[in-house]
Amino acid sequence: MGKKKALTLFISIMALFLFLAGCSGSDDNSQGDKGDAKTIKFMHLWPEGSSAQHHKIVKDIVADFEKEHEGVKVDVEVLSNEQYKDKLKVLSTSNELPDVGMTWAAGFLQPYVSGNKFATLDDVLDDGLKDSFVSGTTEAYAIDGKTYGLPLELNIVSVYYNKAIFDQYGLKEPKDYDEFKDVVKTLKDNGVAPIALGNKDSWTGSLWYMYFADRIGDDDVLTKAITREGSFEDPALIEAAKDVQELVDMDAFVKGFNGLSDEEAKSMFMNEQAAMYLIATWDLPNYTTNEDVPQEFRDSVGYFKFPVVDGKGDQNSYVGGPGVGLFVSENSKVKDEAKEFVAYFTEKWGERAVTEVGVIPATKVDTESLELPQMYVDVLNDLNSATNITLFADVQMSASTAQVHLEQIQALFGKDITPEEFAKAHEDALSAEE
Repeated sequence: MGKKKALTLFISIMALFLFLAGCSGSDDNSQGDKGDAKTIKFMHLWPEGSSAQHHKIVKDIVADFEKEHEGVKVDVEVLSNEQYKDKLKVLSTSNELPDVGMTWAAGFLQPYVSGNKFATLDDVLDDGLKDSFVSGTTEAYAIDGKTYGLPLELNIVSVYYNKAIFDQYGLKEPKDYDEFKDVVKTLKDNGVAPIALGNKDSWTGSLWYMYFADRIGDDDVLTKAITREGSFEDPALIEAAKDVQELVDMDAFVKGFNGLSDEEAKSMFMNEQAAMYLIATWDLPNYTTNEDVPQEFRDSVGYFKFPVVDGKGDQNSYVGGPGVGLFVSENSKVKDEAKEFVAYFTEKWGERAVTEVGVIPATKVDTESLELPQMYVDVLNDLNSATNITLFADVQMSASTAQVHLEQIQALFGKDITPEEFAKAHEDALSAEE
């Protein structure tokens, strides 16, 4: 899996506001000069209903690819996030993976690479694409020096909030945890649900836990526990679990949060049924460019950095990292065409993601040539000043340990276990892999 350092390699590059690198060389279309049309099966996780802009750009890129590559068709299947993960596992066990699909970095990749399910993509990078990426992003998709995925997004997590609700009750962006708890209490006292959380998916609750760990301990305390340079029973990691349960005790989260999906929680925030929502920058379109979202709501959304805790931590230290990337199946019968599609898709996505989708791509951005929403510029400025980005915990972990982590997050938020039991369960799972 390789040691996960705090993905700061690309921060300094982003600080330059980066050029959108030229592109891979012109297509030398040597495939498909005879016989029937070749079909690339492509599976992604951006449904039209919940990810309208993403879905549209994918559809457009696929259409353009087919126009420019005569004799090649792309058969697209779309699933929601959790459905996608489940189906990927099933298809993998039956050796029926799509020719091209989406994956996450690091630990998520490991079993697919170990099982020889994903093809190496270094040849695609070496064919003129490597310099297009922000430094450090493709490395997160490398195992034992070989690259198995090409990242599409770069994400950091912040607390988004409804400015109209805050203004109504005289609230300001909290800088420390005590101020944050005061915000929660004021909202509760006025009958407003403070935080939208859909912890049925568990990774959502993990974001809260990770930030407490970052603020209370060093910015690498969690990563060290995962890589076995440290222990999950570190006092800072136990204290982080206690702070999670303190928020639960305060009724900080919407009712029934442990049984709600992230999509349901997102809807609650966007329908102004909750004042705050902790999420990564993949949601930026909903607050900037998504015309399906009322302008009045988009104008009412602000965000703030996760607060320091008891004076500890650095607000410029983030949870985040590269988002989803594209893989090519090792067993694909159209592997050359699939790799060509991945290269094409990555390049076109980088060109259109900024202005049309409103997310931060993993490829370089020439911000001076673009008119960007102010929130987008603010996020890029945050990246400029970031001191650390800790990769999502479940992504860092192996699949089996990630499953333990997510189950324990559910139990922690549900108060079915103590913080000490939470830490021990992780330590036991990680120790068993040594």
